[in-house]
Amino acid sequence: MHNTVKNLLNIENNIKIYLDKLKINNKPKIVAISKTFKIDKILPLIEHGHIDFGENKVQEAVEKWSEIKKKNSQVKLHMVGKLQTNKVKFAVQIFDYIHSVDNIKIAKKISDEQNKINKKIKVFLQVNIGDENQKSGVNKNELEKLVFYSKEIGLDIIGLMCIPPVNIDPESYFEEMNKLNKTFGFMDLSMGMSSDFLLAAKHSSTFVRVGSSIFGQRF
Repeated sequence: MHNTVKNLLNIENNIKIYLDKLKINNKPKIVAISKTFKIDKILPLIEHGHIDFGENKVQEAVEKWSEIKKKNSQVKLHMVGKLQTNKVKFAVQIFDYIHSVDNIKIAKKISDEQNKINKKIKVFLQVNIGDENQKSGVNKNELEKLVFYSKEIGLDIIGLMCIPPVNIDPESYFEEMNKLNKTFGFMDLSMGMSSDFLLAAKHSSTFVRVGSSIFGQRF
């Protein structure tokens, strides 16, 4: 068994044990963040049956995944990085989910491009939950406006996404995100990475974005 598959199974087991102890039924999907990693590390996961993968650069995703997705129609590709407007056209063509919509301009561009090819992307709105100047995400006081606008123009908004501040216990941020998500009636929530996916799962995350714990360290 390939190391990436062993790592994935270990993560799935850890989540199950953790949530069972808390008597929580929610089992999040694991998005394997494959950015910078070559196909030889990814294919064993696909052969194992894993379908959710994440990239943060559009060009890398197109080059790496175009042929794979033709051969494996069940694979779902998630855009987890900041999306530039000039890359939206290509992002809409290759990705099934976009986790990083945080302003009206990018929302409108996605809507326009998906309408051209009659494709419906599943979208998360990224929230700057820690009010950090250097971090992407819509501010909480602007979120309602972005939610309503995105729905108006036909985006399929399925939930919120966040990256909490580093070197701070993320639990309070996950708790706040869960409450925000429920306020808007969304069913999905994208939060949690290699260092904190268990806490994210505890607070109803339905998609955890895990890279290094599956693939190893990036160099």
